[in-house]
Amino acid sequence: MVWQPEIEELEHRKSLAMRMGGEERIARQHSEGKLTVRERVDTLLDPGTFFEIGELAGYGEYDEDRTLTGFTPSPYVTGLGRVNGQLVVVGGEDFTIRGGTAAGPARRRPKNNKWADSFALRFGVPLIYMADGAGASVRGVQYDQGGHLPSSDDFNSEVELLGKVPVVAAIVGSVAGRPAGRAMMAHWTVMAKGSSQIFPGGPPVVRRAISEEIDKETLGGSHVHVHRSGAVHNEAENEEDLFAQVRRYLSYMPPNVWEMAPHVTPTDDPNRRSEELLGIIPRNTRRGYDMRKLIELVVDKDSFFEIRPHWGQTAITGLARVNGYVVGVAANDPRHLAGAIDTDGANKQTHFLDVCDTFNIPIVLFNDVPGFMVGSQAELQGTIRHGMRTLMANAQLTVPVIQIHVRKAFGLAAAATGSSVPVHLRLGWPSGDWGSIPVEGGVEAAYRRDIAASPDSDARRAELEDMMNKYRSPFLVAEAFDIEKMIDPRDTRPFLSMLVEAAQSPLKRNLGPKPKYGVRP
Repeated sequence: MVWQPEIEELEHRKSLAMRMGGEERIARQHSEGKLTVRERVDTLLDPGTFFEIGELAGYGEYDEDRTLTGFTPSPYVTGLGRVNGQLVVVGGEDFTIRGGTAAGPARRRPKNNKWADSFALRFGVPLIYMADGAGASVRGVQYDQGGHLPSSDDFNSEVELLGKVPVVAAIVGSVAGRPAGRAMMAHWTVMAKGSSQIFPGGPPVVRRAISEEIDKETLGGSHVHVHRSGAVHNEAENEEDLFAQVRRYLSYMPPNVWEMAPHVTPTDDPNRRSEELLGIIPRNTRRGYDMRKLIELVVDKDSFFEIRPHWGQTAITGLARVNGYVVGVAANDPRHLAGAIDTDGANKQTHFLDVCDTFNIPIVLFNDVPGFMVGSQAELQGTIRHGMRTLMANAQLTVPVIQIHVRKAFGLAAAATGSSVPVHLRLGWPSGDWGSIPVEGGVEAAYRRDIAASPDSDARRAELEDMMNKYRSPFLVAEAFDIEKMIDPRDTRPFLSMLVEAAQSPLKRNLGPKPKYGVRP
């Protein structure tokens, strides 16, 4: 062969790249229960579909005759592959090489991660970022003979990606600095319990800055960012579970904003009527019930994929299918603060609505909201401000919205978590209890002097509440056409299946980037 020597050198260089940081560092990665970056790629992608880009990028060592004597690969692996048959771009730091940092003997920022961003944007394919790096190293200063002045321009491509293609961040190690910021610039994030941590600055930085002694798991583990801060959406038991969740999330998403979400052949009867729905709402309005079970009885069987299940628990958000079509589901959870909207619940729903609107996914709202959370703590947290951001997100939606009012819907919170655009279709259950203010609290406020002047204030209050409750029927709301249709709860799935199918036509006319805010964090 004419080019045999060059082919042999190509294969030799590839073999050097595949060694990554060496056997010892690979063994250390495995001892911590973590996969290497290429093992992660193989776990995530459909078998045999990875087409690596830039594997020869790195730092070569040469003798006086310019013969290659050693090679350190770039600490970033990227390329093309398929997930569920869908073409994707995948990339991530190689922690076995300098902890995934970019510093080196001729420090230059890796170009292969920027290639991944550019390809995803240019060709309109989802981007999966596997975060496992500490960002820049202070050692880079000596090579640069100075430092780098950070700028928001450093994240221009990440910002643009959010309005064009699905971006998933899989946090698979200890992530700090720029990789941590980049992981937050995603539509959906997931981390593994016990082996993933994320923070702007790790324990050494914390120790130096504020003299706090803390380990990395306590500082930024999944118990912090999935369960408490809400910075990360979902939690996985291990890396295998993590990548299974990534595959499932992407199964609901379109490749980009110019294409429809994938439809699958339904195996669940669209006209199925679940008898359980008749008894799921208790007559006692103070009692909670299982809203997740309600959702699962209505959508296609086993199709509900919950997002942020451990945070903002007054709200439930997730992706599902109805008759094979993808829908976004948002609901109130009566088992947490009776479903009242607090700051975390509001922010959770706001972000979710933005993502659905960006990717042209119709929204199904299951409403049971008694109001905004009240009390001194709620006021200190600015609940009403966060709640009104949710109202703004609803008002700006361009996708069809179908509301199912199953029980309570009161005041500003009902307005904030409900939407009348652009389909303006609301279905009501006979268990509905709706109004500007609940009777119980409303009577106390409106008839305060009357109650105080009565010789038996409790009896007078009960008398007034009984009088007002006569006007509480959801059928009176239907008479005023404030609710478009009252239905038997068992008919919810058949109606919803028909409406979601009808929504596909306006959705096709709504494709493309949304000329507005993008996705709120």
